[in-house]
Amino acid sequence: MGILANFIEAVAFLVNAVLTLAFWVILIRVLMSWVSPDPHNPIVRTLIQVTDPILRPAQRLIPPVGGLDLSPIVVLLGIQFLKIFLVQSLQQIAYGM
Repeated sequence: MGILANFIEAVAFLVNAVLTLAFWVILIRVLMSWVSPDPHNPIVRTLIQVTDPILRPAQRLIPPVGGLDLSPIVVLLGIQFLKIFLVQSLQQIAYGM
């Protein structure tokens, strides 16, 4: 493989790592919302600050259904879609070079 192929494979790895991290952070936030954590806890505040920019656009598009926020489900599905489509496409491009 050439240098460009290695670079594309490295980008695919980084994109996959970032998407995986985002998936788990959002999942942890969803699970924490079920137990009503202390909003003054620094870990909870950091988690909210990290996930709000990801969840906010979906929350604007998808209204709560019966008081239930479905936006994290849509975001998690979107992350999985990107992992399958984008990461695998980048890997195939790299392997084809």
